[in-house]
Amino acid sequence: MQLDLSQAQKPSVLRRLGALLYDLVLLLGVLMLANAIIVIPYEVITGHPVYESFLPLTLMRLYLFAVIAGFFVYFWSHGGQTLGMRAWRIRVVGKDGGAIGTGTALKRFLWSIVSFVPAGLGLWLSLFNREGLALHDSRSSTRVVMTQKAA
Repeated sequence: MQLDLSQAQKPSVLRRLGALLYDLVLLLGVLMLANAIIVIPYEVITGHPVYESFLPLTLMRLYLFAVIAGFFVYFWSHGGQTLGMRAWRIRVVGKDGGAIGTGTALKRFLWSIVSFVPAGLGLWLSLFNREGLALHDSRSSTRVVMTQKAA
């Protein structure tokens, strides 16, 4: 389903932050479960905490990073909305107004990290962009648009 981007309303920065906050709460639960799946068996088998030595700790961090990436990439490439975005009625679309694929979603995720690291400066850039694009939107050829209220 193609969306006419010229008619699409752009969400405010506060709405985008609200959706992110919702997603972070959900993601916290996902990360707790993902952590338990690895940490409990590891500690039972080895008798040592994962966080005690460098290699297991590094592998654990990479694993949790992959879980976070998988969360966002899955939702963005399967419907264009995370649960927080659905609650705040926003959706990610491609520059043509259509759905985005896994590769584009991964690119958007990686640029999101760059965008949010320096105090969210990449997101605040959307205030000055005439199309309302944040850094990660423009670099991944995506945009965030408002959705209609469900009847």
